[in-house]
Order: sequence, then C-alpha cells, then structure tokens
Amino acid sequence: MSNLRLQKRLASSVLRCGKNKVWLDPNEINEIANANSRQNIRKLVKDGLIIRKPVAVHSRSRVRKNMIAKRKGRHSGIGRRKGTANARMPQKVIWIRRMRVLRRLLRKYREAKKIDKHLYHELYMKAKGNVFKNKRVLMEYIHKKKAEKSRSKMFAEQAEAKRNKSKEARQRREERQQLKRQELLKIREDEDNAEK
Repeated sequence: MSNLRLQKRLASSVLRCGKNKVWLDPNEINEIANANSRQNIRKLVKDGLIIRKPVAVHSRSRVRKNMIAKRKGRHSGIGRRKGTANARMPQKVIWIRRMRVLRRLLRKYREAKKIDKHLYHELYMKAKGNVFKNKRVLMEYIHKKKAEKSRSKMFAEQAEAKRNKSKEARQRREERQQLKRQELLKIREDEDNAEK
C-alpha cells in the first residue's frame, strides 16, 4: 500500500480544509497515488474519489433545554452562585429601573392632566427621596392626595357659600332696619307737622 501523504496535503490545499477532513476512496488507492499535482487532485475531486468530509454535528439541544430550565429558576441555588448578590444584580440597576418606572408614570399623569405641575414636582422629589417602593404605592398616594385636595376644595366652597349667605342675610337685615328707621322718622315728622 502506497503512502498518500502528498495527495492528502494537496487535497486539503485544493479543498481549503484540514487534512483530517479529506476522505480518499480506499477502493481507488492506485489511481489516487498516481496523482502528484493539484490539477490531478482537482480531477479526482470532480470524479468523487476525493471528498471533503461534512462538518461534525455540534448539537445545542442540551444547551437549549438547560436554558429553558434556568428561565424557570432552576440551577441557580446557593451552590451555583459565584458572585455577591450585588455583583449578580446591582442595586444601582434596580434603583435606575424603579426611578424610570415612577418618573414615566408621573410624566404620563401630568400629560393626561391627572396631576398639576406642582403636585408633579412634589411627587418627583419624593420619588427621588425613596418614599415610594413601587408603582402601586405611588398610584395609591396620588389617589389619596387628589381625594384630599377635592375634599378640602369642597369644604372651602361650602365655607365660601356660607360666608356669602350670611353676608347677604346681614345686608338684608341692615336694609330692613334702615327702612324701619326711615319709616319711624317719617311718622315722627308727620306727627310734628300735625301738632304745628
């Protein structure tokens, strides 16, 4: 059996692959052995005596299966963890996400005229000061504030109405008293005139 090292090297060069990927037909060894140039090798490749082996399968099915399990929360116990809690999920990232959620909500409410610019600014600064744990707490606070505002507005209107009513009553009373005074003066004047 002849040594086909030269043919293998030439074939790998022609096929642009490694020597391990070159397949030489074991039944046509003599014909392959005679090929000592690249042109001859190309002819053998065309005839199918020399073939480039297919790429070996590198399956990702196990990886995919593992990733699905990880998304469900498997394989992430204490024994699997390498970094600190802050390294795995930084506090700063959590803070940024929370701020963005709260500020987005405030912006949306202000544009929809649900809150005025003064309440917006107050709540913005409170959010920055870590008053609201999450979106739900902020929404509850807004509803509470709005209810308080409407309540105080209602009381103010009632007090104003009461003041106006009492003012009008006072004016009417004063007018009545004035009329009475005028009538009395008139009666006296009439009496005085009658005596004369």
